[in-house]
Amino acid sequence: MLVKSTSFKWAVFIGAVILMLLLMCASVIFGYTDTSWKTAIDAYTNYNGSNEHIIIQTVRVPRALIAAAVGASLAIAGTLMQTLTKNPLASPGIFGINAGAGFVVVAAITLFKVTDLQAFNGLAFLGAAVAAFCVYGIGSFGREGLTPMKLTLAGAAISAMFSSFTQGLLVINEAALEQVLFWLAGSVQGRKLETLGAVLPYIGIGWVGAVLITGKLNILSMGEDVAKGLGLHIGLVKMTIGILVILLAGGSVAVAGPIGFVGIVIPHITRTIIGIDHRWVIPLSGILGAVLLLAADIGARYLLMPSEVPVGVMTAIIGTPFFIYIARRGFNGR
Repeated sequence: MLVKSTSFKWAVFIGAVILMLLLMCASVIFGYTDTSWKTAIDAYTNYNGSNEHIIIQTVRVPRALIAAAVGASLAIAGTLMQTLTKNPLASPGIFGINAGAGFVVVAAITLFKVTDLQAFNGLAFLGAAVAAFCVYGIGSFGREGLTPMKLTLAGAAISAMFSSFTQGLLVINEAALEQVLFWLAGSVQGRKLETLGAVLPYIGIGWVGAVLITGKLNILSMGEDVAKGLGLHIGLVKMTIGILVILLAGGSVAVAGPIGFVGIVIPHITRTIIGIDHRWVIPLSGILGAVLLLAADIGARYLLMPSEVPVGVMTAIIGTPFFIYIARRGFNGR
């Protein structure tokens, strides 16, 4: 832990919020179409219908808000999962939750020609829930019960299964490939503000719920025996965490597709900076998750300009070395 005093923790938190706001502003300004701060302000104060103003209002601002919301949701979901499972590799991507949500959405598009936005949201939550229950059930089999290693293996198996099913559907229905390919890579490009508005109530519940149970997370992180001794209702807390993860991960996939590694990288960085107190870890993880996805999205615009790289590819580039480091360090380093 780099920061110990409360005053320095507040300074770190405020600094992270300022950085997030600056990156949101940068996301609105920078890209293939040349704009400026003045153009962005005029788009709302002195709108003239120009191409630049249309792009800022309909593309750049929604993109910045969606990237921030999705990044925060994935980071908080990863933190909750790592606390619940005592597994440093736990995240919606690694445990197959993103893949499950993505498979159900793709199945609806390719098999039933579903295009309704509200239907996407419900289907993404359904897929996330099914994947979560599968991983938890498989990981609980055996004499030793639920262990971090078994959860990781179960998550990898479920993720591979749903990914294979998704690819199989796209092979059967090649006409749907172009429609969903960019979405499957994970992207905030071209998403409308209405898309975020449709899932905001759900991920908002996830954000608030995660903050409200931070005290119980601190007790749970001491170990289940200690938590029971302190009167914590373990089953209720675990069920609450599971529901919050499904809301956060399912909502994120519904908006931006399956974006990986944010839920792994950010919780470890946050705990390294500020310690293990979830009253700080949960909100700071959310802010830093937004920072990471905003920065990755801005970088994705310039990597192969004028073409754009899906932001899910950028997070994979950033997160893969970190994942290897955590895996090599082992499960005793939490």
